Amino acid sequence: MAERGAIAPGRLFVDDRGRTAQLHGIGLQRVGDRWFAWGEDKTAGDRFTAVACYSSADLARWRYEGDALTSGDGEIGADRVIERPKVLQRPDGRWVMLLHVDTGDYSLARVGYAIADRPEGPYEYVGSERPLGNLSRDIGVFQEAGVGYLLSEDRDEGLHLYRLRDDYLGVASVVATLRQQARPDIGYESPTLVAHDGRYYLFGSDLTGWSMNDNMWTSAPALEGPWGDWQLIAPPGTNTFESQVSVVAPVGDGFVYIGDRWTPEHLAESAPVWLPLQIEDGRVRLEWRETWTIEELGA
Repeated sequence: MAERGAIAPGRLFVDDRGRTAQLHGIGLQRVGDRWFAWGEDKTAGDRFTAVACYSSADLARWRYEGDALTSGDGEIGADRVIERPKVLQRPDGRWVMLLHVDTGDYSLARVGYAIADRPEGPYEYVGSERPLGNLSRDIGVFQEAGVGYLLSEDRDEGLHLYRLRDDYLGVASVVATLRQQARPDIGYESPTLVAHDGRYYLFGSDLTGWSMNDNMWTSAPALEGPWGDWQLIAPPGTNTFESQVSVVAPVGDGFVYIGDRWTPEHLAESAPVWLPLQIEDGRVRLEWRETWTIEELGA
């Protein structure tokens, strides 16, 4: 087995071209013997340039695979906000990218869909919706037994977990809606979901804009619930080691927390905070590490 590269949380990844890897707000999937990541290209600040695609054998060294989706007209124009690219492979083998699609004032609040024949694209933008009429901003995805799910933050109603249509290009139904305990009128944003030992674990961030906060998690025996109390991912007051969760991904025998340390003035240089995350005996624990490799997770 080839030697695994070291991951240093809080330090930028540099791709095979010697450029800062635009791995912001990413989606991550295992494809064969490599991980593919789709990230927000922030070289133009908060307005849409492209969704960049990279691949890696060790989550430390990244190869640029090209721009999976580029700015065009209308909803994916250069004046738009396109965030949180998440990708699922349908049972028929095609790849669907889900996106937060918005205007600069965040009033559009829609989820967008694009489709491709290969994980790296190019993706063809299909269109967007307010799922079942609800607002949709930060999103996450989940897949189980060929069924796709969308996690979507709705500022008016909470955090929705939707079942996708069979073609993954739209929402079919609401599975559950979760809200914060301290502020039950709203939910958490930047959601991500994993399954482990017969339970589902859902992670999210408070609604504090570019500022970091103490991110939370909850769990349930079924996607419909009942969902437990929200609890801290990391030690209190660390603001989740100054990061916002984007994805929690199964890697080897464990999980990896993938977060963003947003720098609003230089979004393209926002640092990744990636750390091993433990889920054991129904509990979640995230601890700081100066460096680590996926070999430690049995990968």
